[in-house]
Amino acid sequence: MPIDSKISFFPLNIGLLTLSDSRTQAEDLSGDLLAGRIAASGHHLVKRDLIQENFAEICEKLREWIADDGIDVIISTGGTGITARDLTPDAVLAVMDKEIKGFGELFRMLSYQKIGTSTIQSRCIGAVAQRTLIFALPGSKNACKDAWDDILAMQLDIRHQPCNFAELLPRM
Repeated sequence: MPIDSKISFFPLNIGLLTLSDSRTQAEDLSGDLLAGRIAASGHHLVKRDLIQENFAEICEKLREWIADDGIDVIISTGGTGITARDLTPDAVLAVMDKEIKGFGELFRMLSYQKIGTSTIQSRCIGAVAQRTLIFALPGSKNACKDAWDDILAMQLDIRHQPCNFAELLPRM
C-alpha cells in the first residue's frame, strides 16, 4: 500500500501488554518481537507490562492505560484463544466503546493463508475506548509478526494511504 511522502511521520505512544500465566518477562518472545517492531517503525513504547490471565486484572490494566493521555494505542499479546483462561477479548469488550470488527476478520483471513483452518481458534480483536486504540493479538510470535507486519505497521502510520487509524486519533 502506498506511503504518501508528502505527509510527515507522526510517532504514536504505544503500551504493550502481555497476558500469560506461564511466561515471565524474560521469556516473552512475542512481546519482545512487538517491542522491536514498534521501535523500528519510529513509534514510542511508553509502557510494557506482563500480567496474569485474570479478567478483573486485565480490565483494570486496560482502564488504567486507556485513562493515560500518554498512550494512543494498546497492543496486547496472549489470551485470545478459546480455552477457559483466554479472557483478553472478553476484557476488551468490557472496556471498549466501539469494536473494530474488520481487524479480527482481516487478521484471520491473512492467518488462514499461513496456518489454514487453525486460525478459527483466534478471537483477536480491535477496539476503541475513549481515544485509545486497542488491538488484542494471539500469544504466538508468528501471529504477532503477521498482525504487525501485515496490518498494524500500515494502519498506525499516518502516511499510509488512502486511510489509516493514526489519522483518526485526533477525531476520537
